[in-house]
Amino acid sequence: MKRLDPFLMALICAIVLASVLPCRGEMQHILQQVVTVLITLMFFFQGAKLERHAIIESVRDWRLQGTVLLCTFALFPLLGIGLHLLFRNLFPNALFGEDLWAGILFLCCLPSTVQSSIALTSIARGNVPAAICAATVSNIAGIALTPLLTGIVLGHVGAGHSPLESVLDVAKELLLPFILGQILQKWIGPIVKRHKFLISFTDRGSIVVVVYTAFSSAVVEGIWHRVSPLHLLEVALLDSLMLALVLVLVASHFMGKGMNQSTENSIALQFCGSKKSLASGVPMASVIFPSASVGIIVLPLMIYHQIQLFTCTLLARHYGKRIGLEAPSKPHS
Repeated sequence: MKRLDPFLMALICAIVLASVLPCRGEMQHILQQVVTVLITLMFFFQGAKLERHAIIESVRDWRLQGTVLLCTFALFPLLGIGLHLLFRNLFPNALFGEDLWAGILFLCCLPSTVQSSIALTSIARGNVPAAICAATVSNIAGIALTPLLTGIVLGHVGAGHSPLESVLDVAKELLLPFILGQILQKWIGPIVKRHKFLISFTDRGSIVVVVYTAFSSAVVEGIWHRVSPLHLLEVALLDSLMLALVLVLVASHFMGKGMNQSTENSIALQFCGSKKSLASGVPMASVIFPSASVGIIVLPLMIYHQIQLFTCTLLARHYGKRIGLEAPSKPHS
């Protein structure tokens, strides 16, 4: 059975600490400034780490990459809006309030994961190069598409977010450091590669600090008076439903075999197209939303993160046991 990963446990500890000992006043202001610096550094290192030839290689198999982008940035948002309309019209007094629904819809607008998508595709003996390309394209595209979609989708529930303002804020705080990292890659890249563990620790440590700061603000605003254990269970069930629907749709003839993709490509498509990135989602939420709202916004994402890891690990192990395997096919040129 898939155990809770250490990163998620660190996030849970940050939530517990924020619930018991939230930062307030001047310390809260200082931590928010620290968060801005940490997020900037995180995306700067991401830009320095990603080699340019990998970006160029990423767009070669346009059918696979296009389908992953379609699943990530079209299927998910449409599914989120559809479920919101369904539950709000048929069961107006059921489930949680609009703040958690905003978190669900924000989750639907996020890019795919990188590390876990690649790792699971490898376990399933799928097309790993295709997964690397698809996850890379998704994350680069997400820097622009996620804030734009968030503004459009949350406008559907009357959140009042400006898509243009969100895109500009994310471009300033996330895209510019990423581009700077690309520009300085010749000098910074080798340092990043030599200290992979330190950079990974810095990335994850940054997200833990963001979560602690966000939940401190949320606790001060009374998050645990608005979110009950029953609400968390309802979010988990809805997250599970969305993941199941996407996995089935991606695996179906309409989006996988119907495109004449190989089995290995279909596996890469299924894992990359169904995942949502916690590593990108938490920093983006801290840029797009007011600090008092970030804690409750990222709750559905944190729950979805563990559900997708558990479910997709079981699925990858099942695929990996198949018999009569041919050599994984290369991405189409």
